[in-house]
Amino acid sequence: MAKDWWRGAVIYQIYPRSFQDDSGDGIGDLKGITRRLDHVASLGVDAIWLSPIFTSPMADMGYDVSDYRGIDPQFGTLEDFDALVARAHELGLKVVIDQVISHSSDQHPWFKDAKKGGAKKDWYVWADPKPDGSPPNNWQAVFGGSSWEYAPERGQYYLHNFLIEQPDLNLHNPEVQEELLDVFRFWLDRGVDGFRLDTVNYYFHDPELRDNPAMDPDPERWPPVSTYDMQDHEFDKNRPENIPFLKKMRAVMDDHEARTLIGEVGEAPHRALGIMEEYTRGDDRLHMAYSFDMLGPKFTPAHFRGKIEGFFKGAPDGWPSWSFSNHDVQRHVTRWAKYGTEDSIARLAIAMLASFQGTIGIYQGEELGQTETEMEYHELTDPPGLRFWPENKGRDGCRTPMVWDESTNAGFSKAEPWLPVKPPQAARAVALEEADEGSVLAYYRRVLAFRKENPVLREGTSEFLDLPDPVLGFIRDDGAMKFACYFNLGPDPVTLEADGELVGPCLAATLEGGTLSLGPNGAAWVKI
Repeated sequence: MAKDWWRGAVIYQIYPRSFQDDSGDGIGDLKGITRRLDHVASLGVDAIWLSPIFTSPMADMGYDVSDYRGIDPQFGTLEDFDALVARAHELGLKVVIDQVISHSSDQHPWFKDAKKGGAKKDWYVWADPKPDGSPPNNWQAVFGGSSWEYAPERGQYYLHNFLIEQPDLNLHNPEVQEELLDVFRFWLDRGVDGFRLDTVNYYFHDPELRDNPAMDPDPERWPPVSTYDMQDHEFDKNRPENIPFLKKMRAVMDDHEARTLIGEVGEAPHRALGIMEEYTRGDDRLHMAYSFDMLGPKFTPAHFRGKIEGFFKGAPDGWPSWSFSNHDVQRHVTRWAKYGTEDSIARLAIAMLASFQGTIGIYQGEELGQTETEMEYHELTDPPGLRFWPENKGRDGCRTPMVWDESTNAGFSKAEPWLPVKPPQAARAVALEEADEGSVLAYYRRVLAFRKENPVLREGTSEFLDLPDPVLGFIRDDGAMKFACYFNLGPDPVTLEADGELVGPCLAATLEGGTLSLGPNGAAWVKI
């Protein structure tokens, strides 16, 4: 087994509630995922990442865990999970699962005990109210309001960075750390190949509970929808105590062969890249990390260059993971719609992503060119959408079911799905695109095969080229091969000077007499 299989890998994210329902309750499950793994393998990816499948009241759709060693009954059983892992490994797919350890559910037995002042009383973050009864400080919750909730049982407030139903674990407590590391061992022993660490920069808080300073207003995003974004989160997360704990996690992983840690850095752009660099530097922290820097609206050569070039300057021995979509953001085909047609943006995006230095992530349905589902308020399940509608429509629009064929509910379920399958999404069903050699699905397969066949795209260094907007260009070089990669991020044709030979599944590209012509949203790989 290759120890560094994760380096330059392609990881396919599965949102279990929405992938395939085999039990007939309208919610996806583990047996459904197992049945559909052949489709994932056919893409040429290296691994799957499963969003949470643990026992949960589902206040935040599984990101509120009430049993870290159990499978929620709506998804199946531990035996179903073992069968999924076995089938994935048969197909040559690694299995990465979510670990949500910055907080638990308020229904977890640990928290119920803590509220009563029992043996776990210090397993969560508690603080006395101010004399007037107000919260201990000014910290805000991601999903709105104060991040402190009063518990009359103890006469104290507890910290929750997200929902009130998601109390923060106190990782300053060595007992909590050891218990969580033992949870890791439990799943590693069941054969998982790695963990995606939810909100990895939220694990520790400032023990002095100092107020966060105000955030400098960003003209592009001000005023924000939530008061959370009005603070610079210096004290409620991003704490230096995180590094020693990351090292403990890495030591557990290194006790097992060929496993990996992927950290999600939830932070504003002014700090996110630096945290990615800090958390992956050297060989005793995370294997890789990602932020939301490429999951937003910016679609310029300077933006993509700044993130990739900036990361490797800051952490030459670190490793990033890049993706354009996931379960938390609007799908990129819709997000970047003004830069081209849906299909042309879908193709250009994977051509770019597959050429980036780092590990890359694909979110289910992305390979179909899937678009964001337009939701009505009565259809929502997501807490931020329900609270901040319509300024924030929540995350349900990217979480609607995977579409497979032309049968009822596009083949996802015979029952009414937990979120609707609407005609624009059903029109991009797997079966329909399988029958079309010119489909987005077919192009994804060609591009991912091209990346796999050429180590320079997985392992080579990157040197960016100074080119006129809207062209992004860089050279990938692994010592044995050099590719110049060019991408036209605009809807109009462009021409450039270039020498070499076109290779790979280029898009609207010709190279003649030292002139490279790129059509709208064109892409070219030039062997030099």
